[in-house]
Amino acid sequence: MSRAGLGLLALVPLGFLVVFFAWPVLAILKRGFTGDEVIKALADGETWRLAGFTVAQAAGSTVLAVLAGMPLAFVLARVRLPGVAVLRTLVLVPFVLPTVVVGLAFRALWPEGGVVSIVLANAFFNVAVVARTVAGLWSHLDSRAEDAARSLGASRARAFRSVTLPALLPAITSAAAVVFLFCATSFGVVLVLGGGRFRTLETEIYLRTENLLDLSGAAALSLVQIAAVLASLLLGAAARRRRETALKLRARTETARRPVGGEWAVVAAAVAVLGLLLTPIVALLVRSVSTQDGWSLAGYRALASTGNDGTLQISGWGAAVNSLLTATDATVLALVIGVSAAVLVVALRRAPGRLQHGLAEGMDAALMLPLGVSAVTVGFGYLITLDALPGDLRTSPLLVPLAQALVVIPLVVRMVLPVLRSIDDRLRQAAATLGASPLRVWREIDVPLAIRSVVAAAGFGFVVALGEFGATSFLARPQTPTLPVAIASLIARPGELNNQMAYAACALLMLVTAVAVVVIDRIGSGRVGEF
Repeated sequence: MSRAGLGLLALVPLGFLVVFFAWPVLAILKRGFTGDEVIKALADGETWRLAGFTVAQAAGSTVLAVLAGMPLAFVLARVRLPGVAVLRTLVLVPFVLPTVVVGLAFRALWPEGGVVSIVLANAFFNVAVVARTVAGLWSHLDSRAEDAARSLGASRARAFRSVTLPALLPAITSAAAVVFLFCATSFGVVLVLGGGRFRTLETEIYLRTENLLDLSGAAALSLVQIAAVLASLLLGAAARRRRETALKLRARTETARRPVGGEWAVVAAAVAVLGLLLTPIVALLVRSVSTQDGWSLAGYRALASTGNDGTLQISGWGAAVNSLLTATDATVLALVIGVSAAVLVVALRRAPGRLQHGLAEGMDAALMLPLGVSAVTVGFGYLITLDALPGDLRTSPLLVPLAQALVVIPLVVRMVLPVLRSIDDRLRQAAATLGASPLRVWREIDVPLAIRSVVAAAGFGFVVALGEFGATSFLARPQTPTLPVAIASLIARPGELNNQMAYAACALLMLVTAVAVVVIDRIGSGRVGEF
């Protein structure tokens, strides 16, 4: 691709990031930096207590997710048994469930909430990240090295520790960095389960911006959060490069087989983990049909209403329609930006010169930043900046989809980019030698090979946007709430009907998510969607 072509292509993702991410965030930070308020906020012990709790709960959740994800990774990568395909699909469901749904599911198990429920809920979300990331590398490892260690007298456990585990470390480190990032910026789970007693940087930024209008304090906390996110992104990028190198060094071989000996204990552990993952989901479904008077479908029937005393301004089904429309718009936006960005990064890496490679790495890291910056910061930034654009987007129906697209774009990039990188460049060169234009090479070579990952990314992006709560809770209007925002409004108001309606709405969201994941996994033949 020519330099002019690269420049034009770069305008799409870079322009979007500058206008709808960098500008709003910098506007908030600039407005907050007044006088000595920021210095006071940074010197306040409460700030660092919040930072400490954020890091501690994220670290605990990460360790738990890694420990729970490893047995599942083994089964996905090395076990050939009936039901493994079903396991692969079920493991993905928690990752894309809306945070409000997961919060209420754990609240059904632990009504009082607290630190333990927060850590467990965040780990519940991210077991799939560990399982799919590690399994992606594990399935490529040549098992002959481990077999050789066994033949020399090493036990199965020692062979794993000495041979397999060191080879898996790049994938484990990469997964852990991503999980830590997700847990450190968790919003809906902490908001629902923290009960006001336990707050992270993310929920405190929301409180100071939304309720206290303390922009200086929110800006200071945003800086602390961004610093932690950058560190996590750098670690994750380094680990991801080591993992990709490991994948390139090993041709894929079929290593799945029937378990033997002690491997059955690992399979049993994986089944136990899956059972634990399904427990909150079952608890939520049971809670949605149980009342003080026994079993009832009152919550589902109430979706046609606005709740007790008009808690909502529209019906639950109206909120569901809003969610579907908003998620569709966000997914289309994210696909346009994310696929353009992935193509740009691959083109820069293929171009000769260190500058192009450095730009590719910088672009790749910049695309991940929206995952780590407070959604509340972005949302509030929209309200104070977007009036400067033609048409005043603050009153546009696209306001919420724009914020949701920022969350979906990194997911699209992470799913499409590895596929584009793996396309053998010799195919393009052969097509070009035969006289095909660059556009035809792209249409005939790249598109057919990458289309399944793009479709899968669209499906994942849709369900993630469907359940997005952070920015949406700040930007959605009362007359046009999405379903997650409506659920939050219902559980915040007293009344058994409101609670039943909230749990029924959660069950509805969960059903849509589960169906979407099944379709996505079938499209990807069990491989698309590995992180």
